[in-house]
Amino acid sequence: MKELMTGNEAIARGAYEHGVTVGVGYPGTPSTEILENFARYPGVKAQWAPNEKVALEVGIGASLAGARVLVTMKHVGVNVAADPLMTAAYTGVNGGLVLVSADDPGMHSSQNEQDNRNYARFARVPMFEPSDSREAMEMVGLALRVSEEFDLPVILRTTTRVAHSRSLVEVGQRTEVPLRPYRKDPQKWLMVPAFGRQRRQDLEERLQRLKAYTETTPVNFISWGNREVGVITSGISYQYVREVLPGASILKLGMTFPLPGGLIRQFAAGVERLLVVEELDPYIEEFVRSLGLEVTGKQIFPAWNEFTPGLVRSKLEEAGVRVLPTDSRAEVSPPPSGVDGQLEELPPIPGRPPVLCPGCPHRGVFYVLHKLKLLVTGDIGCYTLGGLSPLDGMDSCVCMGASIGMAHGCELADPSLGGQTVAVIGDSTFFHSGITGLLHMVYNGGRGTVIILDNRTTAMTGHQDHPGTGKTLMGQLAPAVDLEALVRALGVSRVRVVDPLDINGLTQAVKEEVTAGVPSVIIARRPCALLHRENRPPVRVDAEACTGCRTCLKIGCPAISVQDKRAAVDAIICTGCGLCVQVCRFGALQEGGENSG
Repeated sequence: MKELMTGNEAIARGAYEHGVTVGVGYPGTPSTEILENFARYPGVKAQWAPNEKVALEVGIGASLAGARVLVTMKHVGVNVAADPLMTAAYTGVNGGLVLVSADDPGMHSSQNEQDNRNYARFARVPMFEPSDSREAMEMVGLALRVSEEFDLPVILRTTTRVAHSRSLVEVGQRTEVPLRPYRKDPQKWLMVPAFGRQRRQDLEERLQRLKAYTETTPVNFISWGNREVGVITSGISYQYVREVLPGASILKLGMTFPLPGGLIRQFAAGVERLLVVEELDPYIEEFVRSLGLEVTGKQIFPAWNEFTPGLVRSKLEEAGVRVLPTDSRAEVSPPPSGVDGQLEELPPIPGRPPVLCPGCPHRGVFYVLHKLKLLVTGDIGCYTLGGLSPLDGMDSCVCMGASIGMAHGCELADPSLGGQTVAVIGDSTFFHSGITGLLHMVYNGGRGTVIILDNRTTAMTGHQDHPGTGKTLMGQLAPAVDLEALVRALGVSRVRVVDPLDINGLTQAVKEEVTAGVPSVIIARRPCALLHRENRPPVRVDAEACTGCRTCLKIGCPAISVQDKRAAVDAIICTGCGLCVQVCRFGALQEGGENSG
């Protein structure tokens, strides 16, 4: 039976069908839906970990005990998990272990672009790259088999387009795979230097066997066509090349570490001109050049942003590449024309910058921080939007958990900033990697103030649970971390909980804590507006009282606009949170009721 699935759904299905019993990860777009779908299958165990390092460590333990394992994260999560990954290549596996790295070319939901094909080469572990949902599902099974055969964890690299695009998948039945028996073997699993040196040598022997395997694996294959041009490609770029150059000869690489040198030489010998089409780094291109072959790649294709069929077509045309189809497919019809026979010009689409949701509890925090003119080191989450206009309430954002360490670093460099700097971090991000930063600040005598935006969920990636929500990925009740007690246990003596929608109370709390002279934590607690909408009527506008000062626009609420030089509130999306009522100096915005004027 065939079903239409996203790449993420297909990976979850592939894991289920091929006997994976343990799935662990940390939510991060574009990988999040893999575990959410996997958790719905019977007989499996799925968990959100506090961060990616923990997720991989749990996965390695489950593999040691003989289970087949899937570990999921986005590309930057592999940075966090790199510590166990590097050594897991030495120890190897027992049950098959597949690590999904979901890369994000174009930074649709990320703070950087990162080509994690380099991690496979760095860690010396095999890597597979699907180009659609069908391959995504099939490659999970192949990766598990390769993992067990070659005694290595395997990386399955996807990108945003593959993760979220849909294509047909042949759905089968689950194959139950029994636990592989665990045998005590310190020389394999206990990486003290004496054993590690031996496993390092053994790793090279496993890699040599992998290099032979990659020459014959069916996921690396040649499609011969017009031999004027030959294209080497992988992942989603393969689909674009097939669309743009339907008659070209193509070497499709589904296994991108190790790369098949022999197959590449064979392909290059059969074409007049050799091209590499790949997103981000010249990873394949550099390998081809190392073989002494002449190839065109990043001379014409950019090393940043995601590709599209249109970009591939235009860059090939600029390079003088034109390959005629060798099959009987009809030419693509031109787009419809207007009544005058010319292309109809469509009106420009207005920009739609991302904003915090109506009623978002974070909005008040950034309004206050901007008003107090503080230096704000920020973090990763939907609240990072608080750094954009008109709130302008955040100065920096680097990586998960960096806000607290950066605030302490500012104070170290310039002690006068000790009473002017605030770190802002979400509850899920605090559990991920903020705890150690706060511990460092306290241990080293810092004086900074940390605001934990506690909206009781992992909102940015779609409202996943975490250790503070009281529920697991599979819906089971769990102990909820007492955030105040945890912070105090780290040595913070000044801890206070505030309502982030109470402007006066929040302002007073921030003023007091930044001048306290000791580490302090403010927990701004209110549930995410998308999970818990209070039954409040929308704000009303007294048009006669409104002066058109536009102060209300400074909170950046999408429910507020200006019409005929007066404030207007969209009653459909207004949550009645009352934030705008508090900032209006003329009483023109009032709690619930009919608009006047």
